[in-house]
Amino acid sequence: MNQPDAPMPNLHAPNAAGPSPLGGTGVRAGRALHANLMPPQLVAHAIRRGEGRLSVDGALIVRTGVHTGRSAQDKFVVDEASVTDDVWWGRVNQKMQPSAFATLKARVQAYLQGQELFTQDLFAGADPARRVRVRLVSTGAWQTLFARNMFIRPKPQELPGFVPDYVILHAPEFDVDPAVDGVRSSTAVALSFAQKTIVIAGTLYGGEIKKAIFTVMNWLLPEAGVLPMHCSANVGRDGDVALFFGLSGTGKTTLSSDPQRKLIGDDEHGWGPDGVFNFEGGCYAKVINLSAEAEPEIWAATHRFGTVLENVVADPCGRLDLTDKTYTENTRSCYPVEYIPNAELSGRGGQPRNVVMLTADAFGVLPPIARLSPAQAMYHFLSGYTARVAGTEKGLGSEPQATFSTCFGAPFLPRRPEVYGRMLEALIREHGADCWLVNTGWSGGQYGVGKRMAIGHTRALLAAALDGSLARGSFRRDPFFGLMIPESVPGLPPEVLDPRSAWADKAAYDRTARELVARFERNFEAFAEQVGEEVRAAAIRPAA
Repeated sequence: MNQPDAPMPNLHAPNAAGPSPLGGTGVRAGRALHANLMPPQLVAHAIRRGEGRLSVDGALIVRTGVHTGRSAQDKFVVDEASVTDDVWWGRVNQKMQPSAFATLKARVQAYLQGQELFTQDLFAGADPARRVRVRLVSTGAWQTLFARNMFIRPKPQELPGFVPDYVILHAPEFDVDPAVDGVRSSTAVALSFAQKTIVIAGTLYGGEIKKAIFTVMNWLLPEAGVLPMHCSANVGRDGDVALFFGLSGTGKTTLSSDPQRKLIGDDEHGWGPDGVFNFEGGCYAKVINLSAEAEPEIWAATHRFGTVLENVVADPCGRLDLTDKTYTENTRSCYPVEYIPNAELSGRGGQPRNVVMLTADAFGVLPPIARLSPAQAMYHFLSGYTARVAGTEKGLGSEPQATFSTCFGAPFLPRRPEVYGRMLEALIREHGADCWLVNTGWSGGQYGVGKRMAIGHTRALLAAALDGSLARGSFRRDPFFGLMIPESVPGLPPEVLDPRSAWADKAAYDRTARELVARFERNFEAFAEQVGEEVRAAAIRPAA
């Protein structure tokens, strides 16, 4: 196995912290302080404080108020001299001046000192050489349980001397003031890489905690020779690791939770010289329309004590209705990864044998599966085409919206996309991984006309890809997108593999496909000068 030429940077530089539960936070306890409580205690406090109620199975049901998804427009990165040249500034990483951050941080610290507080010391990263120590201080018992479920829980003997690398100051019920704090609304998610501090205020949504630390990992790991990835991962009986890239709602959690394979993790991983490792110790699954038949592992985890259910509807007796979208379509279940019976509890695996890029194609013109060359894989990684699903971000309408989110995770990339794209292409070539584009979106017509891909068909196609049989078959080139589509898969009708044949109106398919090709072409203009000739040649473009 190849080793890096240079020693890995130290990710554990102290944050001027001591061994106390609030060390490094700049906060002094003014009232009750609850440090590193276990789930039963946190659930009891959440019930006592009126933060939620129990389902009939014992899961904690909570509401997140007006914020039923991430507030992407309220995320800021502090423009500090040590990082300014390397940050991908723009709509994703909005600049916050150090003076504004100092004011925001001081006001949140002062607010926290007057509250009942909950702290948790946690790890991000299952690889001990690359993990980051995180200290959360929050006014919310349920959000503290959420963080404990999501991140890696230290062993008891690791807690007494715990010194955080990063601190999260979490004040979900503190409304910030745009006139005072230099932000745009009453909500702020502000990251200082130089001060190793994250301030989250004015939003109850638990996903902000999770994604703030993912952004930190996306910042730190490239310099350590590790590619951070917005993907799920699992491993087969023979040790063959598969990665599943994709945005929320494309099937990362569902497809990686496979009873025939061990789950490494459902959302965030690193890929480096020693293989793949999970950033987290839990799962955050969308559960709208979840069924025990199609997704038995996630279903069972959702009906357990210790799980946190965001915006899930239940009757007065606590019986869940997972079809009810009253509060949002973005209903969520947050549970420890060990609630999945066949999870790989080390959170680690070897070098990937298959790389799968998931897209929910709202236009209904992409094939259900296609094989990609390494150059095509980098192209589709940089493109990140999918459909954002309603409710994942505040402000989206009721229908999916076609979007291009580079690296299948643009909202969480503090560096330029090409940094991650070049790393992925190099790793695919070095380890000879097979790459696949899988459409979990629509077939037979665009959204509103066609139907969502049958999950049984997607699972059958993935099984053939992961066991190697699909790669040994014959392929034909799609005339619109240049994709290599398998000519046949045992047990599947031929029309499932050919998106055009699934449309009743072939001329309408042709028009829609050309429209999507044009969208790909326009989107790629931002990256064309930053990639090599082979990737430019792999780009989707209108037919001559």
